[in-house]
Amino acid sequence: MSSPEPIALAFPFTGTWRVENSPARRVPSHGTEAFGVSHAIDFVAVEAGSVGRGRSAPQTRRTWFGLEAPEVFVGFGQPVLAPMAGEVVAVHDAEPDHEARRSPLRLMAYALGQASRARLGTLGLAGNHVAIAIAPSGPFVLLAHLKQGSAAVRVGDMVEVGQQVGECGNSGNSTEPHVHVQVSDSIGGIDAKGVPVTFRAPDGRMWVPGEGEIVTA
Repeated sequence: MSSPEPIALAFPFTGTWRVENSPARRVPSHGTEAFGVSHAIDFVAVEAGSVGRGRSAPQTRRTWFGLEAPEVFVGFGQPVLAPMAGEVVAVHDAEPDHEARRSPLRLMAYALGQASRARLGTLGLAGNHVAIAIAPSGPFVLLAHLKQGSAAVRVGDMVEVGQQVGECGNSGNSTEPHVHVQVSDSIGGIDAKGVPVTFRAPDGRMWVPGEGEIVTA
């Protein structure tokens, strides 16, 4: 069976962001087909003018040995925008934003808890999120790891490209504030199938940003 045509999306933010877990590097991009994440992509806000991998927050002793408050990260609280027009079909923003982890030891310990978060389903993995139906029967765009209490839309709202739907946070299965974007044939279930995506650059070209690439919108 041939793969579906990629869904063309606008970037769900403005400013300068670094690409992580790109499907340009591998599919499934997040190491699994479950929950529709096969072609998901993550964006981490970095300091303006960044080159190379960019920096998402100042580096301190906590960066290497401890936990960090999400508020110190460039992306925390930045507007998250609808990358596609459609109807809002799911909104959740009650989950707390937990502390961030960049320390290798902290990251290793956090990874050990991934299975327990997966057992909680969408809330355990996506945390606060907004889902948009591109058409009545899908596919669906999911924007995940939003800031607690930041939802700017409600179920049933019709949104346009570029409309704010929430703010970048660190809820769910997230090690530092970032925006997780995926398209799938359904939402909220382990059997959801991911759909390929492509993004529209400011100059009009369409592409899938590569791992570690710095993009500006």
